[in-house]
Amino acid sequence: MNGPILRMIDIGKEFSGVKALDSVTLEVERGKVHGICGENGAGKSTLMKVLSGVYPHGNYTGTIEFEGEEAQFRSINDSEAVGIVIIHQELALSPYLSIAENIFLGNENATRGVIDWNKTNLEAASLLARVGLDENPATKVLELGVGKQQLVEIAKALSKRVKLLILDEPTAALNDEDSDHLLDLIEHLRGQGITCIIISHKLKEIRRIADTVTVIRDGKTIETIDMHGPDATQARIIRSMVGRDLNSMFPPREPKIGAEILRVEDWNAYHPVDTARKVVDNASFTVHAGEVVGFAGLMGAGRTELAMSIFGRSYGTNITGRVFKNGEEISVRTVDEAIRNGIAYATEDRKKYGLNLIGDITVNVSAAALATLARFGVIDRHREYKVADEYRRRMNIKAPSVSSITGQLSGGNQQKVVLSKWVFTGPDVLFLDEPTRGIDVGAKYEIYGIINELAAAGKAVVVISSELPELLGISDRIYAISEGRITGEVAAKDATQESLMHLMTAGKD
Repeated sequence: MNGPILRMIDIGKEFSGVKALDSVTLEVERGKVHGICGENGAGKSTLMKVLSGVYPHGNYTGTIEFEGEEAQFRSINDSEAVGIVIIHQELALSPYLSIAENIFLGNENATRGVIDWNKTNLEAASLLARVGLDENPATKVLELGVGKQQLVEIAKALSKRVKLLILDEPTAALNDEDSDHLLDLIEHLRGQGITCIIISHKLKEIRRIADTVTVIRDGKTIETIDMHGPDATQARIIRSMVGRDLNSMFPPREPKIGAEILRVEDWNAYHPVDTARKVVDNASFTVHAGEVVGFAGLMGAGRTELAMSIFGRSYGTNITGRVFKNGEEISVRTVDEAIRNGIAYATEDRKKYGLNLIGDITVNVSAAALATLARFGVIDRHREYKVADEYRRRMNIKAPSVSSITGQLSGGNQQKVVLSKWVFTGPDVLFLDEPTRGIDVGAKYEIYGIINELAAAGKAVVVISSELPELLGISDRIYAISEGRITGEVAAKDATQESLMHLMTAGKD
């Protein structure tokens, strides 16, 4: 069949009078990989929910044509019936079911209500082979890492005879190896004639995999770019996404580094369940006032474990070592002690551990320092509101008011709420764990600006990041961690990605 497999024409969608999509047009060629880029809140996920039937026909304006015929999907079942399958960023697998059970959940191989398990497991094994996953179909999903779970989701899509596969931020939670494997698989699926739409903030991956890219900004289609053309540059995509040129990925900063604030000596921690496994091994480091210190390491190297074990021993067991602040030894045996001693930790998983998603901005900003807003045990709600509103303006949180529900904000704005919460505690030392994970390039720039402001105010900032260019761009010094040990320290101006990777892969003697 010739012509595009999908056309979405003048799609509009409103929420409470606010336009989320405004005459968006999208055309996807058959057998190609089509990237969709845009800042958080631009309307990308809303558009895909319209396409897949999450927002049924009649709840939006415009026309959808699939394989040359008008489509009026009233549910996800309707879109899947014609071969459109969407895999969301938050994977929709049941952890306590097997791989095979997850693949065929809702689409069981059954006769008269009796499931044919032999056929189920054989077909699941065949699908796993197609996606390159060497696992027993009877393995429970909870035993798999995120990378392998992503492959199970794709195998599930293939079981539905998918023609158009939509992947929303498929590599957001994956390490480099798993990301490369997934991109290789998408290329393989393209070779089999399966059309893919990929939504991603990782422009390097988009440039590698996509044949065409459509940029959406503020609910409108800005442009569609042929990625095989001479003008298909990362700078052009960024300019379309943010509506301006970003001359640098990182805002300028003149560091004014002062005296040592934090010193950690001979820090050790063991796994909370496998208590014989050492996850932090004799780590020692320092951070100064006005300094941004980066921590580089591969997945599982021990960066998060180090920060969390220092922050009130919120991770690990059999923890030993000494912590000094301004030259004096302090106790950080509980989170409350750590906060009172001016230490804060912003988690890498803001949705699971960092925010009350069903609460508004006000309750999230005040959560870690309620005692400062209370008198005789009663919270001053008026003052709480004023504090939250001050941080909304200061951090440029894009929301109508601090009464907005946090779970409805974009990723970048959620991250600003997390930062507001911990800055409100008045810390001298902030550990920021993957502070820009899953947010777009414009929001990243704003987060970097906030980090610079914190350093300029004399705070000691520790940034844990899996993105080496990010660490090189915002840090003054960088420590590398491998297998729980600090394997090196280098000034950021003297470091390269290659030199850091060498330190990050240094094994034990």
